[in-house]
Amino acid sequence: MTVYGNFPGSRPRRLRTTPAMRRMVAETRLDAADLILPAFVREGVDAPVPISAMPGVYQHTLDTLRKAAAEAVSAGVSGIMLFGVPADEKKDARGTAGTDPDGILQAGLRAVREEVGDDLVVMSDLCLDEYTDHGHCGVLTADGRVDNDATLERYAEMAQVQADAGAHVVGPSGMMDGQVGVVRDALDQTGHEDVSILAYTAKYSSAFYGPFREAVGSSLKGDRKTYQQDPANTRESLRELALDLEEGADMVMVKPAGPYLDILAKVADAVDVPVAAYQISGEYAMIEAAAEKGWIDRDAAILESLTGIRRAGAQMILTYWATEVAQRLGGR
Repeated sequence: MTVYGNFPGSRPRRLRTTPAMRRMVAETRLDAADLILPAFVREGVDAPVPISAMPGVYQHTLDTLRKAAAEAVSAGVSGIMLFGVPADEKKDARGTAGTDPDGILQAGLRAVREEVGDDLVVMSDLCLDEYTDHGHCGVLTADGRVDNDATLERYAEMAQVQADAGAHVVGPSGMMDGQVGVVRDALDQTGHEDVSILAYTAKYSSAFYGPFREAVGSSLKGDRKTYQQDPANTRESLRELALDLEEGADMVMVKPAGPYLDILAKVADAVDVPVAAYQISGEYAMIEAAAEKGWIDRDAAILESLTGIRRAGAQMILTYWATEVAQRLGGR
């Protein structure tokens, strides 16, 4: 081929020539401090229970939860989000185990705070689904619908007991209308003005939650489409965002992360509060399963997926690989 003049005049490949060059000009950087570790604590077990659909993830005992929290601190992870898994016989229609001061989630919060103090931001999932015998995120009416306003009353109680147990941050995740405002009022009225709210602002009704339901021992029959968002919708997320901010959200989140990077980018562009994204169980399971088959490079795929979430605008990423990735990145 004959080359005429200086064609091509622009050569972007010059900035890709070596690993050092690519690192120097990288537009997005992933850091251990960006990461939050979701963790499960289960009542009535004396050893961690493997979650079959999520290789490497466990339902913890209080002792192994303490160890996981300490490891996260050592790796440079910023936070831990706790989910409680109560004994089946303690589930009921109103999820009363979720507001029991001695319930498993509250016990887990106290254990982690005792172990790491303020060295890790201790977060708690504020929802009823783990504790109800029907598996829904709220109280049901006589005809089986989720009663939004009756559920808000239960969320207010949950906020108080979780804050009393030591949560730095509560994460109302049930997608009830008005949940952030009710939780904020409940915290403020009980002397917990310093406890932050991470709002699950855009939580979609997703097919990728399957492994999580094993992780929390979900009793759900049916689906949550009447309260979680329709995957087809974008503007709805921005409306939810405006409402959550008006009600006092300190941070906002998009969940799932990978299939909703467009939503994440729109949310990040629209706000001046920290933005989180949750790389959920199905996203984790797909990469682990494909890697186990030898179809993809596991470590590279993990970093690429997280970098994509960070690039889309997430300042914080909840991921089950948090500690592992933080260690690979060099942590502190």
